[in-house]
Amino acid sequence: MTTSEPASTPAPPAPQRSKGFVIGRVAGAPVIVTRSWFLAALILTILFVPNVQAVAPELGAGAYLVAVAFPLLLFGSVLLHEAAHALVARARGQNVTELAVTLWGGHTAYTGGLGRPLDGFLVAVVGPLTNLALAAGFWWAYQASPVLNVPTLLLWTGALSNALVGAFNLLPGLPLDGGQILESLVWAVTGKRNTGTVVAGWVGRVVAVGVLLWALVVPFVLGRTPALTEVLWSALIGAILWAGAGAAITNGRRREAIAGLSAAALAGPAVLVPLGSTVADALNARTAAGGGSSSPYVVVVGHDGAPVAVLDGDAVAAVPASAWDLTRVDAVAVPFVAGSGVHPEMSGTELLTHLAQRSGGARLVPMVDAGRVTGVLDLADVARAVRAA
Repeated sequence: MTTSEPASTPAPPAPQRSKGFVIGRVAGAPVIVTRSWFLAALILTILFVPNVQAVAPELGAGAYLVAVAFPLLLFGSVLLHEAAHALVARARGQNVTELAVTLWGGHTAYTGGLGRPLDGFLVAVVGPLTNLALAAGFWWAYQASPVLNVPTLLLWTGALSNALVGAFNLLPGLPLDGGQILESLVWAVTGKRNTGTVVAGWVGRVVAVGVLLWALVVPFVLGRTPALTEVLWSALIGAILWAGAGAAITNGRRREAIAGLSAAALAGPAVLVPLGSTVADALNARTAAGGGSSSPYVVVVGHDGAPVAVLDGDAVAAVPASAWDLTRVDAVAVPFVAGSGVHPEMSGTELLTHLAQRSGGARLVPMVDAGRVTGVLDLADVARAVRAA
């Protein structure tokens, strides 16, 4: 059971929703039961039947029907776990996109970018704490039951399963909730979230290996041979954890690389011409600045120095040389989108978020420092830098 936060991109796509059945909404997001959950429910029902038959042998074949209560009980626990994630995530300023119950438990997805270590810690810790609280409640009710029957069996199973789920999710490695808690702690100490992600990812790989070793070593310590089914399940869970940890390490390193992207480093130089200038004036200014046929950018500015437009090379090439002195630059320039300008010190996710929200689909945006244009940023260059990162 995990929470996930998609990484930022220059033009983030709409979050992709898990496939399944929508049964309601929590924190403004759909609650989805995936098709794989029904497979898990079937397996859990079959595994739980012998326990029901041991307590109530008189049920006969009806034990299968009663055993369905166990996956439903576990479903409710998972749903409360994910709802806790979702509600706290929204309270911390995140946009929750979905809660999904799956074959392996569930996940809560949200966007918005965690701003502080405390945000990540609180969003992560509430899920396991919810399970531990449920375990305590089920255990109290079980202890208060005078006889052992099917209801008390379910109470005992609810206490055990929630305790195991809560404790397992607190293991300090991504993609588990405990991994996000570790990530937040390292982030708080180092001031770098990316460092926390990478550290928690490597610890997650250790946890993945530990899950398999637990199934192999513990039985020998107890003097018995490891059961094949336990080893296979542990190997499968370990493989899933290993893959999730690897993805976390990759995301952490990618975010670190993206954090190094800056507007000042990516922008091209610009030469300025006032509004009303001719094409000849613009080309002369570019030549005087030492530019070739395509650089530096020629930026048209207003009387206050604010960027108005950027010269379009193709449009200029269509103007005969004999008409350069007669054609004004505003006739061969592409207007900048209002408010799209970036500051030279913008970098990382701040820069990418600004471009995604303010560029308006334009390819070129001005770089402005203290009211003066100092360069032009080509979003194609930004996209290439992001892909390289």
